[in-house]
Amino acid sequence: MWVFGYGSLIWKVDFPYVTKIVGYISGFQRKFYQHSVDHRGIPGKPGRVVTLVPGAETDKVYGIAYQISEQDRAIVIDHLDYREKGGYVRTPILFYPKDKYAGPADEDVIAHQVVNSKGPSGTNVEYVFNLAKAMRNIAPDVVDEHLFTIERKVQSLLKHNSSSVVFSTTLS
Repeated sequence: MWVFGYGSLIWKVDFPYVTKIVGYISGFQRKFYQHSVDHRGIPGKPGRVVTLVPGAETDKVYGIAYQISEQDRAIVIDHLDYREKGGYVRTPILFYPKDKYAGPADEDVIAHQVVNSKGPSGTNVEYVFNLAKAMRNIAPDVVDEHLFTIERKVQSLLKHNSSSVVFSTTLS
């Protein structure tokens, strides 16, 4: 289970977690639209805390996602139910880690990026080919449709590019 913190959970984490990742959710806006009589104000003189309101598809709310271990799941949920008693709704949502996750893309776009990328550890083409080969070796009965589709599209791009270099697919 993961918990997304967009308000005080960013700096006041009072529950156990395995790891945390900075990132964002899409389609919402963070607004100081919620009264707080339990944490940031009192009855008759409420404070204001943030809540999430629906926004445009392009809107992003940055925060921190906390991975909760299965063994701590129940105690964290109970704790958050109490801590956030002023109101919250558990809502499944797609989280995008900042600078660590490229996100969904068309497979042709991915293949073009792979063919045109090279870094200190080698070419992106080598990475795709070595991964596909390794998967066929360790799990020959498993068909990883996404991986093998990217591999085929990269091979096709390389065939159609007369100036392409032949890349080794040896494992190292």
